[in-house]
Amino acid sequence: MKVSLSWLQDYVTVDVDVVELAEALTMAGLEVDALSDRYAYLDGVVAGRLVEITPHPDADTLSVCKVDVGAGVKSIVCGASNIKKGDLVPVALPGTQLPSGDTIEAGRIRGRVSEGMLCSEAELTLGTDRSGILVLPESSVPGRGVAAALGLSDTVIEFDLTPNRSDCLSVIGIAREVAAILGVPLNYPEVKLPSGETPIEEFASVTIEVPDHCPRYAARLVTEVHIAPSPFWLRDRLNSVGLRAINNVVDVTNFVLMETGQPLHAFDFDRLAEHRIVVRTAKEGQIFTTLDGTERNLTDEALMICDGKGPVALAGIMGGLESEIEDDTTRVLIESAYFNPITIRRTAKRLGLSTESSHRFERGVDPEGIVRALDRAAQLMVQMGGGKLAAGVIDVYPRPIPERVIELSVDRTNRLLGTGLSRDAIISHLESIEFEVEVLDEDRLKVAPPTCRVDIERPEDLMEEVARLSGYNKIPTTQPVSHVVAKEQEKRLRVRDLLRHVLAGCGFSEIVTYSFIGEDACDRLLLADNDPRRRMVSIVNPLTEELGVMRTSLLPGLLTTMFRNSTQRNENLRIFELGRIFLKTGHDELPEEVEMISGLWTGAKHNSTWNVQEEKLGFYDIKGIVDTLCAALNIPHVSFRALKGPGHPYLRPGHAAEVYSGKKSVGTVGEVTGQVLHNFELKQPAYCLDLNFEEVVCLCFEEIRAKPISRFPATARDIALIVDDAVEAQSVLDFIEGLGQELIDGVEIFDVYKGSPIPARKKSMALRLTYRSFERNLTDSEVNSIHAAVTQKTLRQFKAELPAG
Repeated sequence: MKVSLSWLQDYVTVDVDVVELAEALTMAGLEVDALSDRYAYLDGVVAGRLVEITPHPDADTLSVCKVDVGAGVKSIVCGASNIKKGDLVPVALPGTQLPSGDTIEAGRIRGRVSEGMLCSEAELTLGTDRSGILVLPESSVPGRGVAAALGLSDTVIEFDLTPNRSDCLSVIGIAREVAAILGVPLNYPEVKLPSGETPIEEFASVTIEVPDHCPRYAARLVTEVHIAPSPFWLRDRLNSVGLRAINNVVDVTNFVLMETGQPLHAFDFDRLAEHRIVVRTAKEGQIFTTLDGTERNLTDEALMICDGKGPVALAGIMGGLESEIEDDTTRVLIESAYFNPITIRRTAKRLGLSTESSHRFERGVDPEGIVRALDRAAQLMVQMGGGKLAAGVIDVYPRPIPERVIELSVDRTNRLLGTGLSRDAIISHLESIEFEVEVLDEDRLKVAPPTCRVDIERPEDLMEEVARLSGYNKIPTTQPVSHVVAKEQEKRLRVRDLLRHVLAGCGFSEIVTYSFIGEDACDRLLLADNDPRRRMVSIVNPLTEELGVMRTSLLPGLLTTMFRNSTQRNENLRIFELGRIFLKTGHDELPEEVEMISGLWTGAKHNSTWNVQEEKLGFYDIKGIVDTLCAALNIPHVSFRALKGPGHPYLRPGHAAEVYSGKKSVGTVGEVTGQVLHNFELKQPAYCLDLNFEEVVCLCFEEIRAKPISRFPATARDIALIVDDAVEAQSVLDFIEGLGQELIDGVEIFDVYKGSPIPARKKSMALRLTYRSFERNLTDSEVNSIHAAVTQKTLRQFKAELPAG
């Protein structure tokens, strides 16, 4: 919204600096976006004194002028005849852009150098006279800007209004705010209409078929109008806010629009069929050509202004070609209406058509300002068009807008604002912006907002008005009186952060992939038909066909990321993702959501350097990552057992394990099979871990307990067992630890061997047992005795043998 200071001063006296005014308006909630000089375009136009005028030797109607522009004498060719030697005239120097858009350049005219242009008042948009050069006052100084020479100064204030402040989409609306801030009266324009002779009802009629869309429609008729250019003052007012002058009738409607905020429309009355107006909605698919010459395809929600035969305007947005004002128009029907904001907004958005009218109608105009704006327009048209006014006004108002009355508590206002304003101060602030206030008692006020304030609906809205008018900067700053106790972060979040920290420390990078995957993801992972992860939730409107279902595993996302990196020759990759999977539970039920932590490692074991040889990545490397995670999370009794059964066909048998804590399965770890790698178009081995985060959180033991260290030395004994190849090392460790021998301090496997001289389908497993007491030194005989007993029990349990010799 743009307002020129000179136009604003027609309604309110502004006796403060414009910068100070802009600051005050911004602090009152009307943000000033920019201040600009209306006459900045005259910066390149200076005053010049004619020191010599000679006829052009090659053109009868041209003269060659020598002009003193302060910084020197310029030679300028001119065709005007009203100037003489010694006159002071405006000179547009080379590089100056005129309001018409033309840029002045130095050149030759009929062989003579011309270093600028002498300007008329019309060329500078300072008047309408084009017949000759504008002669400046004698007090003008050559070289000084024309704006300063003529005393031209007008600031344009540009506002960035919030959508609720439709009352300020007019000059009077801004003036109302200025008057309240400066404490000066607001002067409304005086409207006096001549008494008409013939009642308007004998000429025209208005019918509203859809009162929900158009609660009020008013009209006046002006006859014997003479279409002509508008007077300079009116054109200047429109030009100051960026509007183009057209003719006296159209310019009046635009002027009143900017002045009052009420959009108007002028119809050529003689082009209205049957001389009547019908307000109705369009037919579905109806085509209507608007004033800009564009054909619009309408829906049955679009509100139309029609005559006796068909539509003549798109209500509240734009008129039609069939009834626009032409040069031969003599009778004008002026429309002023209140349209439902939602109706206008929907139509304007659907058509992609935004106008000054729709901008105001869709935010809400003053329902009681309809006739006032109509009378103002009729007054100006009669004055400038020489017309006659039909007696009376048509005002159809089938759905009156109810008056709003709001009760306001002084005490509650001060409590919510943190102020100590008196009742009289609150009343003064509200009455300064034309709110009607009635005192009910010491605390309660009955407030009726003006009808132009369509945004005021509840007591809190009134409190906001009091706050901004009293000054937001005057509200004292206070600190809340309370004791804030930080809530301890819940365990799930602590474990999640620790997991990320540990994996990042192991060189892994976290990724985030879509929660959607392709329907073929389970097939590519070789999952069985009865696998729970095949219970996929389909997406009704997927982003793409490749993202058609909710994911039931994080592994497809990791493998797809590995593929994308491989196409960029990034073959050394450590990535992980912490996210949810979604398992279908029923047709109309929400899916089961399980949070998982999955990781993938491919490529080199270490970054290659000059002193470190590249090592081949293996199963025990990815297993070591899981060991590190479990140790950091203090998960008890962690063990790894060979995968059995068809549950994880994407992991290579013999190179994969299921992770347990005690008897509780936590997840899996291992090498991805070659077939799955092929399905994802991958060419190098990959190792992955896939842990149930929900179980990890439950098993994570955050309390750390200190265990005393024995002051007596330990002693170790070894056992070498020949067992079946199918015997898992972990089962041997679990058996020995489960014997309950209190002097056994630890058991570990330090060697596994297959081959000669070990029989086929057998392996040699070497274990080291550490013995220690917390009470005394152990003797060799005592340790040997215990060790022999443990050895015999182990041999019997696993049907093992001792190596020969």
